[in-house]
Amino acid sequence: MKSVAIIGGGAAGLMAAVGAIDKGVTPLVFERNPQVGKKLIITGKGRSNVSNDCDIENFIKNFPGNGSFLYSALYAFDSKKLRNFLDTIGVSTKVERGGRIFPESDKAKDVVNALLKYLLINGAQIRLKSRVEHLVIDGDKIKGISLQGKTMEFPAVIVATGGMSYPSTGSTGDGYNLAQEASHTIVTPFPSLVPLETKEKWIQDVQGLALKNVEASSFYKGKLLQREFGEMIFTHFGVSGPIILTLSREIAKIIRCDNADITVRINLKPALTFEQLDRRLQRILKENKKKSFKNSIMKLFPKSLLNPMLQLSGINPDKPVHQITKEERQSFALLIQNLTLTVTKTRPYEEAIVTAGGVNVKEIAPSTMASKLIKGLYFAGEVLDIDGYTGGYNLQAAFSTGFLAGRSAAAYTSQ
Repeated sequence: MKSVAIIGGGAAGLMAAVGAIDKGVTPLVFERNPQVGKKLIITGKGRSNVSNDCDIENFIKNFPGNGSFLYSALYAFDSKKLRNFLDTIGVSTKVERGGRIFPESDKAKDVVNALLKYLLINGAQIRLKSRVEHLVIDGDKIKGISLQGKTMEFPAVIVATGGMSYPSTGSTGDGYNLAQEASHTIVTPFPSLVPLETKEKWIQDVQGLALKNVEASSFYKGKLLQREFGEMIFTHFGVSGPIILTLSREIAKIIRCDNADITVRINLKPALTFEQLDRRLQRILKENKKKSFKNSIMKLFPKSLLNPMLQLSGINPDKPVHQITKEERQSFALLIQNLTLTVTKTRPYEEAIVTAGGVNVKEIAPSTMASKLIKGLYFAGEVLDIDGYTGGYNLQAAFSTGFLAGRSAAAYTSQ
């Protein structure tokens, strides 16, 4: 009986098994953990943001890391096909703000359990606590895998081990070692979609404060890198939240080589031009001319942010409003729209949503996910040098590349 070995039981590996079954071939999934889908279960805060309801072109635009490589995989298995498949295995989905797709139950476990049930019903074998140590290669052809000192022969092998983010789930870079055994090049990995640590101490006074409808911009040596609008949160170490995570990729790429002079500027009132904000401040000060400066601006910010803003402004908080100068007012308006944080480093892999870098996609055939170097070897998911922004893009990429790899590997075994 023809069979395909799949190394890794995460999103990409499980969907690779679905793809193999779709072509009538039995998959054997080797998972080093005592359960499959460990990382999938914790995504989206346990709700599992499985995909995004945008078209393929917009999907590609949300992949700063080699997005165009994904065209074939997405055409083979896009978000609509994913939703239809999930529906057939008993997982209804819904679309939320920003096109994010979640299971209607809001439970990531439902996705994993349904996938596992489908695979087992259709003859797939799942080997838990099974860490594949080596690929067995003969010349330019895969021969099988090695685990616990034993060799198992397979005509096709899919590496779907994930990257290095959330190493507690088993993503510790095993796939990179396996790829290198097959002479593949590894683009140096780094944590992406990761919170940022900052130098400023005042952020500890506002930790836990979430801001909506703000704009954050990243700068390197004074040059604008990226600008994002949406939500963020202050933490005990710095900043996090959707727009910060999006900015973090370019910052992380630079910080590996040079962690000097990287800043994030937060615009607390992005809907206003500087002139409009200045006029608003004039109006507020005029209406509160008998109050102190501190008491006149209390409604401008969340309570916990008021004192840091006053301290950063350098304006005496008890100064009577009628004594505030034009220069002080305009300087305060500038601060509101340019609250600057100095980035010292990214948080570790343990807190990164995805890993950038990985197996060089130039060595992978995008139409099949097959290695261009070793016949019968395939790659899928985060082990590849592909990474997207938050919003369901990375999981869909794992599902799409996994499904395509599974079908392709199954077709190869039937030749």
